[in-house]
Amino acid sequence: MHIQITARHFKIHDSIRDHITKELEKLEKFFDGIISCEVVLYYERPQNSRKHCEMTLKVKGYKLFAAVDSDDFFKSVDMSVEKLERQLKKYKDKLREKDKKMVREVNAKP
Repeated sequence: MHIQITARHFKIHDSIRDHITKELEKLEKFFDGIISCEVVLYYERPQNSRKHCEMTLKVKGYKLFAAVDSDDFFKSVDMSVEKLERQLKKYKDKLREKDKKMVREVNAKP
């Protein structure tokens, strides 16, 4: 999986970058068809502001998106990954149902 991390108007710390890559690698155990992920981090206001994290996960034929803001970038990343995890599970279930439907149609034909 290709990971692109962008920090708007500030320089990202290595600890945050490492945390993001570690969390996103956990998603590969749920679904191995992940192509890439784009992460954008920014502050809503310059001083004493909420930290915002947006993640776009690309899989074959779909883009999954999660956006979260909180008091800390680590929390925002964790919550975004949890949202993407739920979306990946739902996407995977849809693929399974589609495959089951195709198998039933093939077996039903004489």
